Amino acid sequence: MWGRVREVLGGIVGRSRAGERTETAVPPTRPHNLFEAAAAYVTARAEDDQDRIEEASGWVSPEALSFGVNELACRAVVALARERDESPGAVARSLLGLPAA
Repeated sequence: MWGRVREVLGGIVGRSRAGERTETAVPPTRPHNLFEAAAAYVTARAEDDQDRIEEASGWVSPEALSFGVNELACRAVVALARERDESPGAVARSLLGLPAA
C-alpha cells in the first residue's frame, strides 16, 4: 500500500517535521505505451535477445503488443515502398520471400 502512495505522490512537494518544504525522492513514473513496447519487442526479436523480448512483452497486454507490432509492420512496409518506389504489396512479398504477384 505505501509503495503505491509513494508512487502517486512522487514528485509532489511535501513538508518535513520542522515545516520545511522538501521534495520526495521517488521520481514519477509513467507506463510504457504500446508503440514503445512494439518497437522494443521487434528490435529484441531482430537481435535475438530473449531477455529484452520478455521484458517488452510484459509492458502491455498481448493484444496491445500485437496491435503495435502490426502497426509497426505496416508503417515499415509503406516507408520501404516509398524508398524503393514500389507498391506496398510488392515490398511485403519481397520481404517475405514470396514470388511477385
